[in-house]
Amino acid sequence: MTVKTVFMELRQLKYFVRTAQTLNFSEAARSLYVSQSTLSQQIKLLENELGTVLFQRDSHSASLTQSGEMMLPLAIQTIQSAEACKAQVNDLKEMLIGELNIGVTYSFSHILTETVKRFVKAYPGVKLNIFYRNMLELMEALRHREVDLVLAFKPEQPYCEIDSRILFNDKLSIIMRKDHPLAGRESISLEELANYRLAIPAKGLQARNTLEKYICIERSDLNVCLEINEANMLLDIVQDNTLLTMLSESSIRGRDLLKAVPLDLPYNRMQGCVHTLKNVFHKRSAETFVEMLREADIYQELPDEWQ
Repeated sequence: MTVKTVFMELRQLKYFVRTAQTLNFSEAARSLYVSQSTLSQQIKLLENELGTVLFQRDSHSASLTQSGEMMLPLAIQTIQSAEACKAQVNDLKEMLIGELNIGVTYSFSHILTETVKRFVKAYPGVKLNIFYRNMLELMEALRHREVDLVLAFKPEQPYCEIDSRILFNDKLSIIMRKDHPLAGRESISLEELANYRLAIPAKGLQARNTLEKYICIERSDLNVCLEINEANMLLDIVQDNTLLTMLSESSIRGRDLLKAVPLDLPYNRMQGCVHTLKNVFHKRSAETFVEMLREADIYQELPDEWQ
């Protein structure tokens, strides 16, 4: 069996898995950057080799056959094993090469930048792929090994297969301009916010998840005039007017015009974490990136030490 043949088999498995996940040949082809005809041809070759039909097709959709349902977890396991083998061989060379896939929530942009600059300069042999999504999407990506690590706040409900190492402690705070009437306060209660217009993080962001432990937004007296699922845009908007928003205290690092005042809540703590899968091989590049992250200057300014 030649190397080319092995590659083709892995490619066919990847095509099959992506199509099984989307149940749409057109969407799967777009995400894989191949034509739909190429995708269909390779899956047909795989079906011929296996001697069974994997998909029931019609003009609008596709569904897995019984054979396809049985094949899917086996195909995923095979792909993951092949990728882990490649990563371990690269590490045995005592070189940092290959690819490193990092998932990041929007609130961590300011924390990540310094380390990314240092890493790409120090390790030009590693291709760094960074994906911005909300925390729930990133945890699913990590579980499916689409990313090697995730930088996000600790979820309200832990994942048994994910290890969450605390990087720093933070607080859910009201963010405002420094010249806002509330900027001199030590803390602010939820009841007081009813008198002000709010731009808040949309559902899915951890600041919103933390807030909704204490209050149902839809049933509250809060004057919400804007919801956005991107933290930096929220901060830009607040910086230019009198609106208030709710994000972590650390989110305003580097924004001299803004002030963060902690919300007066019974247990106000958000924990910034690096999340990795338990009991799997971790790339040397991932470990190196986390070490560099720990050394970043920005963490010397955070209120709590690394744990």
